[in-house]
Amino acid sequence: MNKFMKIAIKEAQKGIRNNEGGPFGSVIVKDGKVLSKAHNQVLLKHDATCHGEMQAIRKASKRLKSFNLEECEIYTTGEPCPMCLGAILWSNIKKVYYGCNIVDTEEIGFRDNKFYNLTKEEKASFINELDREECLKLYEEYKNIEDKKEY
Repeated sequence: MNKFMKIAIKEAQKGIRNNEGGPFGSVIVKDGKVLSKAHNQVLLKHDATCHGEMQAIRKASKRLKSFNLEECEIYTTGEPCPMCLGAILWSNIKKVYYGCNIVDTEEIGFRDNKFYNLTKEEKASFINELDREECLKLYEEYKNIEDKKEY
């Protein structure tokens, strides 16, 4: 068994045994060393964004004082949901290793697959453009900042 996945599994066990959330643990590694580890805390924190991957990214970013985790890899017990995958991409993590896949996750009662398979019509039923012209002015203001940090 991979040593980093073993740590992710122990994190997940910690979370489920303390009734903090689902069986999802994550470890972020840089240069072969653990940078952060975390588990799902959705139930504990009453926050739908407290997935293991999100928590680990927050901790790693804080530790490095940077959102850019481009030299890092993440090991996670479940295939990242769309939210976590988005955070992984935004943080520039270079490699993802996961244990159980989306079908496995669905079989224990989670609905990740629903989010991957949203139709255009389903999205349109709750995602609506509003006040675009005013928001474009905000974007223009941001675009014109000369010394902004790049993402």
